[in-house]
Amino acid sequence: MNLSLNRRSFLSSSGALVVAYAMHGPATAQNLAGAPPKSRGVDAKQVDSYFVIKADGGVMLYSGKVDLGTGHRIALPQIVADELGVQIERITMIEGDTHLTPDQGSTSGSNGMMRGGVQTRQAAATARAALIKLGAQKLGLAEAELDTAEGEVRPKKGGAGVTFAALLADRQFNLELDPKAPRRKPSEYKYVGKHVRRPDMPAKATGSHVWMHDFAVDGMLHGRSVYPPRPGAKLVSVDQASIADIPGVKVVRVKDYLGVVAEREWHAEKAARQLKAQWEGGGIVTTSAEAQTYLRTSGPRDTDEIAEKKGDFDKAWPDVAKKLTADFYWPMQSHASLGPSCAIADVREGEATIWTASQGTHKFAEAFESILQLPKGKVRQIYLDGAGCYGMNGHDDAAMDAAILSRAVGKPVRVQWSRADELAWDPKGPPQTLTIEAGLDKEGKISAWRAHMWIPRLTPKLANVPLVSPQLAGLPQMEGIATGSINVGAIPTYDIPNMETVLHYVKDTPARTAPLRAPGKLVNLMAVETMMDELALAAGKDSLAFRLEYLRDPRSIDVLKKTAELHGWQARVEPRRDGKGRGVAFTHYKGNETYVGMAMDVEVDRASGAIRVTRVSCAHDCGQVISPDSVKAQIEGCIIQGVSRAMFEETRFDRERITAVDWSSYQVITFPDVPALNIALIDRPDQPPVGAGEAAIAPVAAALANAVFDATGVRLRNAPFTPQRVRAAMAGTGTKAG
Repeated sequence: MNLSLNRRSFLSSSGALVVAYAMHGPATAQNLAGAPPKSRGVDAKQVDSYFVIKADGGVMLYSGKVDLGTGHRIALPQIVADELGVQIERITMIEGDTHLTPDQGSTSGSNGMMRGGVQTRQAAATARAALIKLGAQKLGLAEAELDTAEGEVRPKKGGAGVTFAALLADRQFNLELDPKAPRRKPSEYKYVGKHVRRPDMPAKATGSHVWMHDFAVDGMLHGRSVYPPRPGAKLVSVDQASIADIPGVKVVRVKDYLGVVAEREWHAEKAARQLKAQWEGGGIVTTSAEAQTYLRTSGPRDTDEIAEKKGDFDKAWPDVAKKLTADFYWPMQSHASLGPSCAIADVREGEATIWTASQGTHKFAEAFESILQLPKGKVRQIYLDGAGCYGMNGHDDAAMDAAILSRAVGKPVRVQWSRADELAWDPKGPPQTLTIEAGLDKEGKISAWRAHMWIPRLTPKLANVPLVSPQLAGLPQMEGIATGSINVGAIPTYDIPNMETVLHYVKDTPARTAPLRAPGKLVNLMAVETMMDELALAAGKDSLAFRLEYLRDPRSIDVLKKTAELHGWQARVEPRRDGKGRGVAFTHYKGNETYVGMAMDVEVDRASGAIRVTRVSCAHDCGQVISPDSVKAQIEGCIIQGVSRAMFEETRFDRERITAVDWSSYQVITFPDVPALNIALIDRPDQPPVGAGEAAIAPVAAALANAVFDATGVRLRNAPFTPQRVRAAMAGTGTKAG
């Protein structure tokens, strides 16, 4: 083992940030104003990229995964404290700074713990093994006789130990992560799986936490983008005289990009509203009212493909005794973060520093290098907390706006989008439509299942989602539509002999798209789980018991039985049809991650068509639970947002522009609509953690649709489930898809 380099010189690169922690607490280190500290080694394969043991015995933890309200700021220290053998209060954390933290990929897809946590544990286990080896040499004992605890290597039988800091003696580990390094047994955990207070909560509760929107740097100006009235419109002319009455405003034009910069934020805001410009061309390929038809008819059929296949559907289908077919539609939706996107950029002298709430600082640092045509390593992105993102909202767009404006004026520029900017221009969750064909054989068993999906072409390996301002400015960036794995989930995880998924790629989408929490899974699970309910009814069986017949994985069975127990499920076949109903849904998320069972009670006002979700029970198995409170908070957020997206949210547009650009036209859930929540975690300490950030949102719309059917006897298959759609369905005037 080679422990080389001077530790004191290494720590000098991050000393300013260490001081910031001491002054402001563990949740605010990255809110340090002024010049950020210098860079350090960030090779994701090296132990030293994940943490440094300081001279006083404290541990500085570096994470490329960021805390989006998910609780990573406590979960990752819990892992390190247990695996390394140090008190959790001695750990401080830096996250999402591309010059300080390893590139662990974007914080998305519930992979913060599933990948980031596993990497951090591996680094800690490798370091622990190295410390024990050094301790054995220092204490003259065999490695098997030693363990780590409270920042020391100690004899297991008791006696004096030696501190980590003394063992390292101003050196780094200089080791690669060892996947075979021995890890602690769950029975040895002191912190993992237990409630430990999150370090950021006191400041958030008292209003003293510094969010991205609160942050400022010296000499900062304020900027606003003036986006075109229609997507794709070209800028013909700008009337600068129209803002002559506003002092100190600089107009920035780069091809079709238009923006303003001022010393005072209000002057920038006023100028953006008042500046007159002439645009021509542009528009949207269809309207929101016609979007479902457009999806099914716009794409070239030579791009169809079979994505998943089991058995032979075509051979089995003619012999099906009871055949069921249903169409489903999910509209475009905004990420709808409660606070609009915000960022600060300082682009000068051939380099850039970006303060951003991005989920993917490392990915977008590379993208910004390409767009701004700067050398590799000359763009630094530093994460600060934003107002939620749920996939990819406008955070990176606001950062790019700020970068273009900063480069034009030679000073740091802060850009905060308006609510209208956010809802009109953030990349949307894509629209989807699908058809499910399924049927029972003569014995009442499911014998065939096929899903047809009309979706945007998948481009998961794009370096970045195209950003608005570089497209307008004619700057280089990769083209394409990144949507996430929206084709996943239309094949059930139930044991059915003949199944396949057919993908029909659409020519275009009405607006720019990006992953939105559990991309595609809400409508896919709605289709799968409502069809399972219809098949259960056709077979004359209780819907929950019917599902259990087709599950083989013991963890799937456990989570669905726990759901029934939580909810007090009583078996029956026929719907109540009296305005009150219950529904159930299940997912083994992506077929290889988290298990979720969900039951839901609703009340439907037949006169108005209004739905009220009264109670939701959720059993959740995400493998090993690191921070129980954080996991429960994620599940609660998933359910509440799932109800919002299923009942209220829809991006509406005509052929000119997106028209739902405020909280009146783009409705989200309000506090009176939040149901009672009953959540049970199934902790499996012997299994790897597989994430809780999005799995529980996937079955929400399915459970809701099934509950509405129980209450009314009508199927809802077009989201959102507005009162108008409910009334039309009950009157028999809805579309084929409900």
